Amino acid sequence: MMKSMLSASKLMKASEVKAFCEEMKNNKQILAQQELIVKSIIFKQNEKAAS
Repeated sequence: MMKSMLSASKLMKASEVKAFCEEMKNNKQILAQQELIVKSIIFKQNEKAAS
């Protein structure tokens, strides 16, 4: 089983992280879109590994 880890491209201040999390919590559509993008990337990686 392949494990993946998402990482931030830049370090964020705690207040920035809190604001980002609050925005995601209030906007479920953006969160759902991000989830679909990540799932599709993982699915493609798993397909490549299986072949």
